[in-house]
Amino acid sequence: MLDAWLDTVTLSRLQFALTAIFHMLWPVLTTGMGIYLVIVEALWLKTRNITYYHHARFWTKLYLLNFGIGVATGLPMAFQFGLNWAPFSEAVGDLFGTLLGFEGTMAFMLEASFLGIMVFGWERVPPLVHFVATICVAIGANLSTFWILSANSWLQTPAGGMFTNGKFIVQDYFQAIGNPFTLNSFLHMFLATLETALFVIGGISAWYLLKKRDTEFFSRSFKLVLVALIAVAPLQIFLGHLSAEQVYHYQPTKLAAMEALWETVPAHTPADWSILALPSNKLEKNTWELKVPGVLSYLLELKSTLDAPIQGLKEWSPNDRPKMVGMVYYSFRIMIAIGTFFAALMGLTVWRWWRGKLAPELINENKWLLLSWLFAGPLGYIAVECGWIVRCVGRQPWIVYGELRTVESASDLPPGVILFSLSGLMLMYAIFFVMTLYFGKKIIQKGPDLTLPVPRMVVPSDSAQHIPDQRPAETGQF
Repeated sequence: MLDAWLDTVTLSRLQFALTAIFHMLWPVLTTGMGIYLVIVEALWLKTRNITYYHHARFWTKLYLLNFGIGVATGLPMAFQFGLNWAPFSEAVGDLFGTLLGFEGTMAFMLEASFLGIMVFGWERVPPLVHFVATICVAIGANLSTFWILSANSWLQTPAGGMFTNGKFIVQDYFQAIGNPFTLNSFLHMFLATLETALFVIGGISAWYLLKKRDTEFFSRSFKLVLVALIAVAPLQIFLGHLSAEQVYHYQPTKLAAMEALWETVPAHTPADWSILALPSNKLEKNTWELKVPGVLSYLLELKSTLDAPIQGLKEWSPNDRPKMVGMVYYSFRIMIAIGTFFAALMGLTVWRWWRGKLAPELINENKWLLLSWLFAGPLGYIAVECGWIVRCVGRQPWIVYGELRTVESASDLPPGVILFSLSGLMLMYAIFFVMTLYFGKKIIQKGPDLTLPVPRMVVPSDSAQHIPDQRPAETGQF
């Protein structure tokens, strides 16, 4: 059994999975929180309410912490393409390397270049310039998401060229960048990062409210999050549905694994939807299953004619379909369950707000509701990780779907070398994780500094003056 885990391909896959799963924890928060920082700073510029300024300063600390860890954990991922996956890089590097290069030079550098102004420029640049810097940071973070999703989507639905003698020849870069999966994948991930960040901010705010610390301050952030989620949570479910439809059309083996569907459902026959099951790769069936008759066809919008079959896993040989069916099946359901829970929690909280129960003097009475938000805080990370498991494990055995197999793409390295680097990365990431929890805890325990003065309006240097902002802060509630 141990020998099966000590072959080169398995260890290389395990190492890449470790680096990807761990790295993803940090940019998931920064890409979404960047948009939140733009919102609160815009509200400060518009209203001159100092509370919004204090929100921008407080949440920026968590942004900066996650940005730093994200950079440190992302570097090993890039090196792996040349070290552990050299045949893959040689085969598709002309396109794949270009897309990742765009992410580094166009997106990451934009974010990193303006980050210093966003963090340290409050007293050094005019407020409008600082606001533009915050916008550039948010754009850079989300532009990174676009380029990474474009590259990964190309692995799912390769387009824009053809393989010749084992090497991908690019014929149309725009077609490759805008491959069939790119748009929906980017929008789905964009909303996933935003929803995760909103629930993290809401969960942290709920913790302060439960502790009865800075109640007015964090009831405001709680309500800001809630307003944004009214649009984000339902839209995310809709985009997830569109992504599943695309899987049906472009990756039928992945869909069969997502639904643990072993036998093909013929045309004109409604397909049952499996709620829970115990898939067995060895027996090629589900040893136990709870399902709802006929629902899967409706979910895939085949209800109008039911003239299209839904292919089961047995349509392909074992070497041409995903092997970890149970992992794909349950990752998909966990993601759906968390998204549904988020939408329900948002709806319930809006209802409590509408009834006037979220006023600062009453919000602490909603202990069960605040505990639910505290519980929901980390769930977005789990949903995002599960979504990527479905996306990448469900693509197997292909690294480029239908064109290039994973087993053909790994470098021929001694297993001991990979095991050594894997162990080193595990130790390093464990240290990073503990450090992040430590410093994050210190930031949260300390809380916002509500004594920070409003930054002065900076005038051109030739006047040698600093004019303070004399507009009074508003005291009204959000």
